[in-house]
Amino acid sequence: MALSLEQARDIAGALRINARAFIDGAFTDATGGATFETINPATGQILCRVAHCGSADVDRAVAAARRAFNDGRWSRAAPEKRKEVLLRLAGLVRENAHELAVLESLDSGKTITDCLHEIANEVPTFFQWYGELADKTFGKVAPTGEDVLALVVKEPAGVVGLVLPWNFPLLMAAWKLAPALAAGCSTVVKPAEQTPLSLIRLAELAQAAGLPDGVLNVIPGGGETTGQAIGRHNDIDIVSFTGSTEVGGYFLRYAGESNLKVVGLEMGGKSPLIVLDDADLTDDLIEEAARAAFWNGGQNCSANMRQIVHASVADLFLEKVSARARAYKVGDPLDPQTDIGAMVTEEHMARVLGYIERGRSEGARLLTGGRCDGPGYFIAPTVFAALKPDMTIAREEIFGPVLGVLAVDDMAEALQLACDTQYGLHASVFTRDIDRALYMARRLPCGTVSINSFSEGDVKTPFGGYKRSGSLARDNGTEALDQYLQTKTIWINSRPPA
Repeated sequence: MALSLEQARDIAGALRINARAFIDGAFTDATGGATFETINPATGQILCRVAHCGSADVDRAVAAARRAFNDGRWSRAAPEKRKEVLLRLAGLVRENAHELAVLESLDSGKTITDCLHEIANEVPTFFQWYGELADKTFGKVAPTGEDVLALVVKEPAGVVGLVLPWNFPLLMAAWKLAPALAAGCSTVVKPAEQTPLSLIRLAELAQAAGLPDGVLNVIPGGGETTGQAIGRHNDIDIVSFTGSTEVGGYFLRYAGESNLKVVGLEMGGKSPLIVLDDADLTDDLIEEAARAAFWNGGQNCSANMRQIVHASVADLFLEKVSARARAYKVGDPLDPQTDIGAMVTEEHMARVLGYIERGRSEGARLLTGGRCDGPGYFIAPTVFAALKPDMTIAREEIFGPVLGVLAVDDMAEALQLACDTQYGLHASVFTRDIDRALYMARRLPCGTVSINSFSEGDVKTPFGGYKRSGSLARDNGTEALDQYLQTKTIWINSRPPA
């Protein structure tokens, strides 16, 4: 499935970009013709203008979703029917993976390698997995006396608003759309305003797969306009949001000020990577540590940028991880030789550079990295030594390729520092002692702990956070399906036959 640079550029040159909203089975302009620009982060040039949906467009999309839900075209369809459509959609994503990957790379600044891996493999896997799950989800019969039959059944929850982040545009859409559609819900989806194009194309593929009109509606726009209209809408039953902790708090407020809709949140992180004194500093460990911080340019909520390393190996660790950081190739996202693409916007690049400058001014020692020269929004992988727990870059989410190392004297100090954060999304622990690994894993207050690797799990394992990293809702696994289902008890009195 690999693409050469020449092939990627040929696909880019032939793209016919659709930048309109998708409501009730038809592509449409926003009310009043409002648009916004989407920028290629690698060049700073405008890709196109996209429909900017406002509250009137949200109303139209929600009304279409509600009609589709109430008349049962999808919500009451046989689960086998939903399965067939989702499997066809998975196949169409695979068939169009090259085009989707190039489109997403242009829109987001992500490397074509990452885009192609996610879109050719992970995205269709999610539609396939939840499609297969649609006819394998059972209710239950509660134990009662013979005079009662008590059924516990699962029903689709209704109209769901899905508000997506910009760092994994199509993958995060699949994380949420696949279980919501498998459950039988109708959806109103807002892509991030920075990266709307691949999701609009997915709407075309979903229609071709046979998804009924009104079941999927895509409404691009800004967070303060389109996102807020979704959050405050009185006819949306559930909102699932992935993004910053600050904006997640807004959605809780919007729910409280409207119809008390259920809100599922997956938000920010300041995830630790812990290297204990018995860990071998192999090339594999260094590769995992670097990937934990620099994958996707550090634009990843579970990125392990706060690396807590035993003092006995800290100097060697810094030497090796700095060398690995300098070896990364930063540049044209369409080049398959590129390791790290661009920051998503100029504003975000400036924010990350501000954190790098803040780290230097507060006394951390910059070993490598910083701003790259030339056009586009590029930052080289950055490594700081001499981090202190109270420094800004040790406490706040940076969302860029910035790794900082805190040296500790023992496992107890490592655990204390790892827990000293308002976030709780992810952690990685490196040790050769399984007892120490499990001890740490049990005591780290976060949703995912990976041992001797950096991993978020896969489609089968739930993903979400503790504390300010999330709510009790989870993406992925059977747990994701649960958040789009209501539980109903049907209590039947039974009399003996006459």
